[in-house]
Amino acid sequence: MLKKRSTYLNIIFDHVNKRFRTCFSRKVVEAVTDLTLTIEAGEIFGIIGPNGAGKSTLLKMLMGFIRPCGGAITVLGQSPANPEFKHHIGYLPENPYYYDHLSAEELMRFGARTSGMRREDTEARIDLLLKLMSLEHARHRKLRGYSKGMTQRAGICFALVHDPKLIILDEPMSGLDPIGRKEVVDLVLDLKTQGKTVLFCSHILNDVERLCDRMAIMNKGRLLRVMKNSDLTGNALEPIFFETIQHEQS
Repeated sequence: MLKKRSTYLNIIFDHVNKRFRTCFSRKVVEAVTDLTLTIEAGEIFGIIGPNGAGKSTLLKMLMGFIRPCGGAITVLGQSPANPEFKHHIGYLPENPYYYDHLSAEELMRFGARTSGMRREDTEARIDLLLKLMSLEHARHRKLRGYSKGMTQRAGICFALVHDPKLIILDEPMSGLDPIGRKEVVDLVLDLKTQGKTVLFCSHILNDVERLCDRMAIMNKGRLLRVMKNSDLTGNALEPIFFETIQHEQS
């Protein structure tokens, strides 16, 4: 059964800036510069760009892990600093680290409990996600014995266990083989049918082109272009991506 799509889960970046100082030279680095962007409820939105473009910094600000130096970010009309906001989101970081003495099942149970899920709903949710991510056979194995791809799939299960409205995925295909990538693609498309909002960063342009309703190109902290998937009709994303980056650098 399809779930009703929320009309309130817009993500708004309003003239957001973020600067860092490097550890040794104390040089100021502009990680994100005057970025304004609205992501609509229920859409799959991809952010692409070369290394150092500011993609992960943007997601960390959205999660409330770091604060912008200027501008504002709102989700559901709230600041990411609001603790209640965390109950509505699932997050997969680019380089996840989990308690490796836990099994995938234990990790998910921990996530469900801290999110306030009812015990009777938790086990069925764990079974469903482990099956979707092909981890049923390793559900009791400690995470320290997982391969990189298996750890990535366990991280996706952990991000989704509490059935969040907004899913934020930073390089979700990292370390996955072709079968794992297909499973993630199928999962993201299924999330869309449920009315979820999915925001993810990826270096794999093929997957972004296949999955996203809209996509943004970033470089050196700046938002260069936002496109609809329909804008790609008759064109591939790859040449548009490189043309946009080269034009900005010239």
